[in-house]
Amino acid sequence: MCVERPALDVAALRAAVSGRWARVDVVAQTESTNADLLADVEAPDRSVLAAEHQVAGRGRFDRGWASPPRAVLTVSGLLRPDCPRVLWGWLPLLAGIALHDAVQAVTGLPVALKWPNDLLAADGRKLAGILAHAAGPALVIGIGVNVDTTEAELPVATATSLALAGAPDVERTALLAEILRRLDARYAQWADCCGDAAACGLATAYCAACTTLGSPVRVRLAADAVLDGTAVGIDDAGRLTVRTAQGDRSVGAGDVEHVRRA
Repeated sequence: MCVERPALDVAALRAAVSGRWARVDVVAQTESTNADLLADVEAPDRSVLAAEHQVAGRGRFDRGWASPPRAVLTVSGLLRPDCPRVLWGWLPLLAGIALHDAVQAVTGLPVALKWPNDLLAADGRKLAGILAHAAGPALVIGIGVNVDTTEAELPVATATSLALAGAPDVERTALLAEILRRLDARYAQWADCCGDAAACGLATAYCAACTTLGSPVRVRLAADAVLDGTAVGIDDAGRLTVRTAQGDRSVGAGDVEHVRRA
């Protein structure tokens, strides 16, 4: 039997984040909320676009990603930071800690972050992903959360959903409102400190929630390069510091695999 999933309540969402976000829109279907916001040159700072069904989203290294209708929370936020661009690398991590804290507050589930863009369930499977794109003076941060996605709807065996992880009755509007409230608060703190992640407390919060730190890792970089070592920290630009046999190396982008200790 096909179960009708409820739509996002746009009016309730706008009321919940009034004064925090300049524009909040929801569309029935789109190829990519990130691409739509990037293409909107008139979008004001703190614009939000959510989609009930995203059919051609992109993941890291331009991988395709699509979501079942209303099973996933798919949203992007556009920011126009007035901070040094070299510090923008912290913004996807800022979104990660906002998402982490919002999911824990709404569901009570134990979750953790994997650098740079994944939210993991207690069993290590992926609940959500984050992807940022910059264009000129704007940065768009996209978030996709598997809310009540079934096993049959999941794209890979390493993914899961809030429902499968033990929170079957999550209301997407309430979750999105909580994410946006926490994202706004973290962003305001970061901006007030001119992008200094240590001064605003972001670095401490992120490192406490990130299960990558202290773990042996294999990082798959562009052009099929691979870096093996131990993740030992996050630098001032939001890059992962990996300790290798040849010394420490900062990684700005890559797919991280947590390697089990022998």
